[in-house]
Amino acid sequence: MFQGRDIACDRGERRIFSNLDFRIMQGQALVLRGPNGCGKTTLLRTAATLLKVARGKLTWDGTDISEDPEEHRARLHFVGHLDAVKGALSVRENIAIWAKVRGSTEDRIEAAMAAFEILHLMDTPAQYLSAGQHRRTALARLVASPAALWLLDEPTVSLDADGTACLQRAIAAHRADGGMVMAATHIELGLDDVEFLQLKPQ
Repeated sequence: MFQGRDIACDRGERRIFSNLDFRIMQGQALVLRGPNGCGKTTLLRTAATLLKVARGKLTWDGTDISEDPEEHRARLHFVGHLDAVKGALSVRENIAIWAKVRGSTEDRIEAAMAAFEILHLMDTPAQYLSAGQHRRTALARLVASPAALWLLDEPTVSLDADGTACLQRAIAAHRADGGMVMAATHIELGLDDVEFLQLKPQ
């Protein structure tokens, strides 16, 4: 279980949100909602240990994640606005780097490209991809290198309807396997049994 209790976060000298509580169990998805500037990205980055809480606790199975942030990072994927796809590397090479860091096998790399329908692009340098293909390559790493918790910041940006459907299927399979998802999105992801967390500007 991943849980936040009485969470407050600051950006600069401004408090973005406070008194925030959430809980994500195995197989659950939590979708963050709210207007621009309310702190959705800040909460995701805090959950990934890229930012620190100003107050409150983030815990994994009851243990404060600040006690061992490296262990927490090893159990998650964070896909933000900058997707870290290297233009000089091929689609396959980009995905393989992340897979090997997590000790994944070759068959998972193939499965990841198939899941996001980019097998035909495997040898294409990322610099020649369209924005949507670029995004599919970034998201394919979720499948190639398994992690319990997916933190997704506007994951459908640049995706067409087929790409969004690929993401929906990947999330459904991840949840069916006991995985957890926290996502900020302005569109309906078409997911079953989703919890919502409404953030409001301070």
